[in-house]
Amino acid sequence: MEIKDSVAVVTGGASGLGEATVRNFVEGGGKVSILDLQQEKGQSLCAELGDDAIFCMANVTDEQSVQNAIDKTVEAFGCVHIAVNCAGVGAPAKVLGKEGPMSIDEFNRVVQVNLIGTMNVIRLAAEKMVANAPNQDGEKGVVINTASAAAFDGQIGQPAYSASKAGVVGMTLPIAREFAEYGLRIVTIAPGLFETPMLMALSEKVRISLGKMVPFPNRLGKPVEFAMLARQIVENPMLNGETIRLDGAIRMAAK
Repeated sequence: MEIKDSVAVVTGGASGLGEATVRNFVEGGGKVSILDLQQEKGQSLCAELGDDAIFCMANVTDEQSVQNAIDKTVEAFGCVHIAVNCAGVGAPAKVLGKEGPMSIDEFNRVVQVNLIGTMNVIRLAAEKMVANAPNQDGEKGVVINTASAAAFDGQIGQPAYSASKAGVVGMTLPIAREFAEYGLRIVTIAPGLFETPMLMALSEKVRISLGKMVPFPNRLGKPVEFAMLARQIVENPMLNGETIRLDGAIRMAAK
């Protein structure tokens, strides 16, 4: 599927990996709907990109919120071809911390956003995609999810985050198998250590130290590199049902 003239919804599109993806798709001639809770950042990005982008205030865990955003996208651009799930949260906590057992509410919040929120967007976007006219390969749409290296190499303090991202990895293949009859593809990207708002909040010294953990290139990943892979997934029809590690060969230690 070509990015040019395609319509994408990108969750978490106002910053980080999502913002880089939005910019890449618009530069490629696509139209993008930014789904995010960061209204000021999202609207500012839309103002910069012009008529090829719209902002939709959306909470990925809320069915009606996402449905409204999808409907607004179709109203503005006519259809949905691509869904990129970048919205996510992290809440480091040990199962048994100094103040007692971890909060089950906080564990649930992380799973709700990272896993349930991803499924919520997939199902509602796919419902629109199946109505698209197929291209010469019979393709109607593409879904791209964001997991994490933590899905495979979870560190101490990451049980909620790792579980949520492992869930995203785990549902990729069965969804790909189901969606095949509809002409839809689904691929998950599992980034390693990237320059996201979460990491950029750390001190420069800590960021440099983290970057040195990456075998090669010996640095943190850049959001534009995530966006490059997202675009390649859209444009390469044989990428389907797979989770791609984008991590410079890092394998995280226990802590």
